[in-house]
Amino acid sequence: MPKTASLDPSRTGIAQPMASLGELLREWLPQQRWFAGKDRPVTDLRLLSMTELYPGCLHLLVQADHAPVPTPGGGTATPGGDCYQLLIGVQEHLSPRLGRALIGRAESGPFAGLTVYDALLDPRSAHLLLERLRHPGTLGPLHFHSDPAVPLPSGLAPRLLDAEQSNTSLVYGDAFILKVFRRIQPGVNPDLEVPVALAEQGCGRVPAPVAWFRTTQPQEATLGVLQPFLPDASDGWTLALHALSRGEDFTAEAHELGRATADVHLALAAAFPGGDPDGGGAMATAMTERLEAAALAVPALRPFVSGLRTAFAALVACDPGPSAQRIHGDLHLGQVLRAGREWFVIDFEGEPSRPLAERRSVHSPVRDIAGMLRSFDYAARQRRPWRPEWARRCREAYCAGYAVRAGWDPRKKHALLRAYETDRAVYEVLYEARHRPAWLPVPMAAIERLAVRGG
Repeated sequence: MPKTASLDPSRTGIAQPMASLGELLREWLPQQRWFAGKDRPVTDLRLLSMTELYPGCLHLLVQADHAPVPTPGGGTATPGGDCYQLLIGVQEHLSPRLGRALIGRAESGPFAGLTVYDALLDPRSAHLLLERLRHPGTLGPLHFHSDPAVPLPSGLAPRLLDAEQSNTSLVYGDAFILKVFRRIQPGVNPDLEVPVALAEQGCGRVPAPVAWFRTTQPQEATLGVLQPFLPDASDGWTLALHALSRGEDFTAEAHELGRATADVHLALAAAFPGGDPDGGGAMATAMTERLEAAALAVPALRPFVSGLRTAFAALVACDPGPSAQRIHGDLHLGQVLRAGREWFVIDFEGEPSRPLAERRSVHSPVRDIAGMLRSFDYAARQRRPWRPEWARRCREAYCAGYAVRAGWDPRKKHALLRAYETDRAVYEVLYEARHRPAWLPVPMAAIERLAVRGG
């Protein structure tokens, strides 16, 4: 490629590339499934780090800042912005097979006249990224690591996992899957930290990482994790929808999934000694603040705020339930896989919209349980007529299976479970309003139910 010499960061510096990329990224980023600020105008894009992975491909960390947003008190606050990981390819001409990767054509700056695209969608880039992981080492601020006990063969054909998610995943030869985190926060990502710790506990419910990469600039942060891929597995969401479409019961699977969840929680409790969680009052305050912020952003939520507050207020005097511990943090049917008769739990990143420190802190395991119960409701509402009894049976079976392994029954922690389910439904309302407005009626139906005392 005759023009790729200008990609050398030592010659372009760290500011000049944005003269070519700034306007292109400002338009392209909000269109991406994993971009968190769709409801907040981008006010500035700043280049935090740039490394040339190979000629024609740059690894970038870009900070997107946003306009002020309203706060529950009636004022405004300016978010600090979000950092995103990008692999940017630059060529004179883009192959037609990479049409969906197109970002645009640079009109000015060091890349003027060149085509800019998302290199993670390019098989060549995906192949070279795996080669970096196969040969651990350092490239500028990027550090590549692998488990020496697990050989990574060469020549594994890459393919993009074409599914809705908040990151980008590449499957290599149906043997490994690489999750490339898009939204980057300083610190060790739980999706690396937790599976490593669970592997040391001998927990077979979670695939152990075999390689990963991180950055030290501008701060230490995890960038991606490679794990074994289960080619014959199906995710829980797909299995649930198939059962619904065939009119089949799903309670046996839900019961086993409850047992698997308890297995993971027990292993997490052993791997990460528990700490003191916030008391019921502090938890109720935090949940109420999230509710009020969501109601500002989603008008449909406002008529139910008063009723939903009662679920959180009950936390002050209710049974605190099991001890706080590390949990999954974003558990639902899309985060579990069934291979044969076994359930596996994946994606320990937690809710990407929440701060990393919060996602790595201890919480009640009831939070995970509430997430899965909400997922059964989501599945049941994908078909018409809605089958609430299907969701109710799954919820009962899941909790019963959990109780067999854990030694306590989530259904007997009614106030606690209601509060966490309400908090989850509020999160879902905000998420759907921002990303999938057509799905908003699903969590709103739960909001209507949960707003009634005892719902």
